[in-house]
Amino acid sequence: MDLQLKDKVIIVTGGAKGIGEGIVRLLAEEGAHTFVVGRCEADNKQLVEELRSSWKKVDYVVAELTRPDDCEKAVREVIKKAGRLDGLVNNAGENDNIGLEHGDYEKFMASLHKNLVHYYLMAQYALPELIRSKGAIVNISSKTAETGQGNTSAYAASNGGRNALTREWAVELLKYGIRVNAVVVAECFTPLYETWINTLSNPEEKLNEIALRVPLENRMTTTEEIANTVAFLLSNKSSHTTGQLIHVDGGYVHLDRALANS
Repeated sequence: MDLQLKDKVIIVTGGAKGIGEGIVRLLAEEGAHTFVVGRCEADNKQLVEELRSSWKKVDYVVAELTRPDDCEKAVREVIKKAGRLDGLVNNAGENDNIGLEHGDYEKFMASLHKNLVHYYLMAQYALPELIRSKGAIVNISSKTAETGQGNTSAYAASNGGRNALTREWAVELLKYGIRVNAVVVAECFTPLYETWINTLSNPEEKLNEIALRVPLENRMTTTEEIANTVAFLLSNKSSHTTGQLIHVDGGYVHLDRALANS
């Protein structure tokens, strides 16, 4: 299916690694002019240079998204380079284990800035151009908002906020024809996930145990599967879809996980 994303200008925050990288790769394959926005210039540059070597239209902007000024500068730089903006994928964030019992106020607030506040800021700064282009926003979210996880109050709250903002923005932006949706991720193997699993005493055994809990095919979701849904939601092929929290998770959240062992 041609998603008609060729030459569309799309920002992907946290686009150099993990889920963001998968999204960037697919959008580039679809011919979109894709901008990686993230804090690590070396990671951004490495991915962009690789994709450019196969004639993909990609760029990057270095930004520390916990700083409001960097969010504004990033959007401004994209518009300066590309002249327009058609889509925003809010993806950057990290499950940083800021819990209740052993957490504190400063760490909790810092995590909200790392995982939620920049979603709002990037959308706010992008909005004038998205109004002009009648563009789309996709927010990447996590199952933790719905299932809980334990010892991750800030991340769970941030994802609850991402889901709420998705619905709120979908309502507010109806008058502009801007569609806003979220893709909710459960168990997807990324570099951050690998780092976490390797802190355990039995990483391989634990990874297998987690995969077996996923009802569909007893495996983790791939970054490509997340990217496929994101690209669809950015495209006009999903022209009457807005305000949706779409779970790409092999049934992890909503199906009885007892099914995984049946």
